[in-house]
Amino acid sequence: MIRLTFLVPILSRNLKASLGAVAPICLLRQMAFGVALLLAIGSCSQAPSGVAPRKVNLYQRWALQPGDNLAGYRVQSSLGDIALDLRGNNIFMPFDGEVEPDAEQQSLCLIVSSSEIPAYLFRLCGVDDRRLGKLARGKVLGKAKIMAFATLRRQADGTWAMVEPAEKLLTQFLQAP
Repeated sequence: MIRLTFLVPILSRNLKASLGAVAPICLLRQMAFGVALLLAIGSCSQAPSGVAPRKVNLYQRWALQPGDNLAGYRVQSSLGDIALDLRGNNIFMPFDGEVEPDAEQQSLCLIVSSSEIPAYLFRLCGVDDRRLGKLARGKVLGKAKIMAFATLRRQADGTWAMVEPAEKLLTQFLQAP
């Protein structure tokens, strides 16, 4: 959420200066401009999605994870992920399922799941214009310049292990049906 408190002193200073020296019509114009500015800035923030983040307990964990900071740079993927240069193209749902933000990297990664393949989850990092919640097969779930993709398989102890993704399935995320 963008904080707009920095505008209050500026607008009130301009309002005080305007009260003494400017005709009422100019004052109204300045106030309308201020309100329009606040609305424009406020509309840039993302509205809450209503979809709760999903916590995935990984079987194996590496020192660097997506979302970590390294020398001032944000880590986009880690061991087990495949990075794809999508050049801003769409990403599609390969099956009916659900798209949730990853609890550990909510602004960076998504978790995709489906009752059709309950033993697997898919983590997609770097996705823009996200569509969260239940999505049907073939619907666009977002787009990405560079997407890091990981396939996770449920283990007997309830944790999730990264496994090699099947090329056919990965291709289904990248092409419309």
